[in-house]
Amino acid sequence: MQEILSWAAVGFGSAIVFASFYEWTLHKYFMHRPVGKFDYAFQAHAVVHHQTFKADHSYHLINEKDKRTIPMAWWNGPVLVVTCMLPFVALCAFISHWWLLLGAGIAFVAYYGTYEYIHWCMHLPKKRSIERSGIFFRLNGHHLLHHRYMHKNFNVVFPLADLLLGTLILRSKVKFAQATGPAVPNVQPHDGKLVSA
Repeated sequence: MQEILSWAAVGFGSAIVFASFYEWTLHKYFMHRPVGKFDYAFQAHAVVHHQTFKADHSYHLINEKDKRTIPMAWWNGPVLVVTCMLPFVALCAFISHWWLLLGAGIAFVAYYGTYEYIHWCMHLPKKRSIERSGIFFRLNGHHLLHHRYMHKNFNVVFPLADLLLGTLILRSKVKFAQATGPAVPNVQPHDGKLVSA
């Protein structure tokens, strides 16, 4: 039993790290760049979502009809979880420790669910208990900056890939009219002397 739990824990931990890089890659290369005839993700995200939700007051939902543009399409979850699993299936086939796959599967489902839930809360705040947490506060600022600088801060859930791949930005370089609210940190420049953009 100890060995099973150990392999599941290794699978879970390594899958969370992998998911950060997977999210980063998907977001940067498919959601912010058209990919030939298969530009659905680009159209849905960069064109529609980013035009609806900017870093200013429109970061939070204004028109009820735009609510549908916050989450990914219903079928994305299963597709993304399965594609995340493929490298782990290959690894498990190679090393013959299938409990690792269980841990990875749990991690990927949890990561995707967390992504959808906190992204929903970021754009449609309702004073939920999660919105009062320090982690959400930091991630919300991180995501707000992504809506200001679309080629920075690609991670929503776990910004490890942003940190290691050089796309992390903690504060704006210029002062801008940003969204406000109790769960939205001030991401303006520290000195406040930079010119507005």
